Parts: sequence; C-alpha cells; structure tokens
Amino acid sequence: MVVILLCWCFILLLGIASTFLFCLRQWILSKKKKLQSQSDNKLSVGLFHPYCNAGGGGERVLWCAVRALQNKYDNIKIVIYTGDIDATPTLILHKAKSVFNIPLEAEQITFVYLKQRQWVEARKYPHFTLLGQSLGSIVLGLEAICKFPPDIFIDTMGYAYTFPVFRYLASSRVGCYVHYPLISTDMLRKVQYRQSSFNNKAYVARNPFLTWIKLTYYRLLSKTYKWVSCCSETIMVNSTWTENHIVDLLKVPLKTHRVYPPCAIEHLKKLEHIENHDEIIIVSVGQFRPEKNHPLQLQVLYELRTFLAKDEALWNRIKLVIVGSCRHEEDYERLHNMEDLAKHLSLENSVEFKVNVSYDDLLNIYKRSTIGLHTMWNEHFGIGIVECMAAGIIMIAHKSGGPLFDIIETSEGSQNGFLATDAVEYAACIFNIIVNPAETNRNIRNAARSSVERFSEKQFNNQFLRAISPLFV
Repeated sequence: MVVILLCWCFILLLGIASTFLFCLRQWILSKKKKLQSQSDNKLSVGLFHPYCNAGGGGERVLWCAVRALQNKYDNIKIVIYTGDIDATPTLILHKAKSVFNIPLEAEQITFVYLKQRQWVEARKYPHFTLLGQSLGSIVLGLEAICKFPPDIFIDTMGYAYTFPVFRYLASSRVGCYVHYPLISTDMLRKVQYRQSSFNNKAYVARNPFLTWIKLTYYRLLSKTYKWVSCCSETIMVNSTWTENHIVDLLKVPLKTHRVYPPCAIEHLKKLEHIENHDEIIIVSVGQFRPEKNHPLQLQVLYELRTFLAKDEALWNRIKLVIVGSCRHEEDYERLHNMEDLAKHLSLENSVEFKVNVSYDDLLNIYKRSTIGLHTMWNEHFGIGIVECMAAGIIMIAHKSGGPLFDIIETSEGSQNGFLATDAVEYAACIFNIIVNPAETNRNIRNAARSSVERFSEKQFNNQFLRAISPLFV
C-alpha cells in the first residue's frame, strides 16, 4: 500500500513538473517571438559570460568573439548575459578597450544583467562545489532565458548545465567555447591515487572511504556533464589538452573544434626591451585564482635566493612582479595571503604585486621584464604565456597542459622557453637564463616570437567563425 502511494505521489509530482515546464516553454517561446518582432527580425546571439568584467583570458576570448561577430554579420543582435550588476555597459566596454585593446560598437550590444550570480560562486558551496555550481548555473540560466531568449546561445565560460535550458525551453541553437572540462581524467586520477591538491583536500586524500565517495561523485558528475554537453551543436576547445579530455569524456570528436584563444601578439612582437642593469625583472601574469598556484612562485624565488647565496649583489637585482586581476572578495583574500607569505619568507623587498592594471601599464611591465613565470599545473592553454613570449620575455611554465602540448618547445635548436615542475626546477631555469650568454637568450627570444603567430587574433577570428557557422544555417 505504501509503495503504491509513493508511486502515485511520484507520478503526480512528475505531472506537475511536466505541466510547469510546458507552460514555461510556451511563455518563453511567446516572448522570443515578441522580441524578434521588436528588433526587425534580427537574429539574436546570446553570449553567456556572468563575469564579463573580470579582465582575464576568458574575457579576451569573449570580446574577440563579439568583435568577430560584429565584423562578420550585419543582421544580428548581440546579447551578453552578465552578473556584473554594478558595472554599466559603458564601463564594461571601456574596460575591454583599456585592458585588452579591443574597441567595440556599443550600439550593437545589449547587456542582460543577471541578479542570481551568487548561485555559481564557489564560496556558496564549501562541499560538493562542482555540483553546487552546476545546479546553480541552471538557476542562472533560467533567469537569463526568462529575461531574453536568444536564437543562438553561446556559452563562453563553461556553464554546460545551461545548454539543455536554452535548447529545450527556447529552442535556441547552442554552441560553446570550453576553456577546461568540468571533470578531467587528471582530476579523477588525483583522487583515485589519493594525491592532495587545491581541489582534493588532504583529509580526503588520507581517508580511503572519503576518497571512494569523492571518486563516485566525480564519476556521476562526469556522466551528467557528458549528457548536457551533448546538447551543444558545436564545441570549441582552447588547446590540445582540453580537446583530449573533452573527446575522452564526451566521445564526440566530430563536434569539437580546436580554436586557440586570441593573443594580442601583433604589437607585442614589436615591443623593444628596455635595458635595466639595476634590475632583473621576473614577471607573472594571471588572475589571483587558487589553481594559478601563486604561492609556488614565492617558493621559486625563495629557492633562487639559495642558488644566488654567494652573489648577494646579483640577488638584490632580482624583482618578481606579480600582475593579476581580482574578481571578488575571495581573490582579494588570496592576494593578501600572498603578501603575508612574501613577508614570512622575507621576500617583501623582492616581490611587487600589481592588481587590475591597465593594458598600457602591462605593456610597460613587459618592456622591462626579462623572464616570465607561470606555475599553474595543467594550464588549459596559457594566453599570458604566449603574450610574454611575443613581447620577447623568456618564459618558464609548468610542464603540463597547454604549455607542454601547444606552446613551449624545449628541444635543442628550436627552444623557445623552459618547462619545470617544482620550485627547485623553476629556480634552476631562472638561474640558467641569468648566466646564459646573451646570444643564447637572444636565440630563445627570437624562436619564441616566431612561434606564436598561430595564436594571433586573426587566426582566432577565422577559426571561431568557422566553428560557429553551422549555428547560423
């Protein structure tokens, strides 16, 4: 009797949910038709980027995509879904110009402000973060679709769980640009072999039962990620590493297109290095996010001091300049923790933090820098790495992900940078660059500048427009 009652309750709830979704779909389609008539039947292209004002590499992809669409199509209306409710359209576009040097036609862009962005923020989910953010993105997607249902929907931040919302409720054509998969085989492997990291806490790694729970959780999440991702008609990926993981997870190689992120290399290749015999500047460029592993950079500097223990005058010339953008309070907290760590390691006189700098200021830093540092494990691509190389800076990046598979070559005769895995290896690379003959370093710089042409904005425009062209048919 109880079983029968539960079955009836389930059927009733299923019926109510189905009726609600049907009515919601009809209302959304009606609104979509009304909006089309108000815009002279222009095709609306919605780009989902809740943090469009953040100023990182993902935002460069967004603004270059917008510019490519504006240049290619006349009869379209571009809609950007953003959660930056405290920034006006003018301020957002001004930042795109000042930070990325990307001017845009403001009258062709409509911003749809989303007030529920807090549902995708990691701090809201201390446990089961990926699941919480994924479900939260559905809430955010529902808000977006109710405010403006587009003809074409393109996600540029990795919120795959919004795809079925737009595809089935608004009959939108769906495409996406994937910077990194929600779940990667590397993440599964770290949990399986009980290795602690920023997304696998030490107490979980030490406990076999908690490891089993997390592994099961990751595997279930990967299955749902596969289903929602298949709602996208075209999947653009930013690197070989990302492509390998997406194909491995989704088993859809025909849908994927490798579209390297746009890098501002044209004018960077023309920058002339400003010689400064008083300082040797090591520059790091990246958002203050945990996966960027900025603490490792301070450990590298600490190890470098050991290498230069017998040459105090040379050590005093070393300056690490860490350039990054902060999106919210958590990023600023990480920045303050970094400043405290620098003091703890007695490096405060050798480290300088620069936050949310303008593009012109960044160019001045590039001109004065000799060595570039990038410490993220499995960086999905590495726009900052490419731009430093184009600017004539000798890069040292982590031996994994995009830097390993796509960007840096270490073979003799074609070397364009260095790869390392831990603080000692990084410090050794810096030491080698410092003591290398000038001609050796000059050859590395020249090779680096020659190798980055395939990552230009022009190449991105062509590949991006080719990948999304089926959505316009």
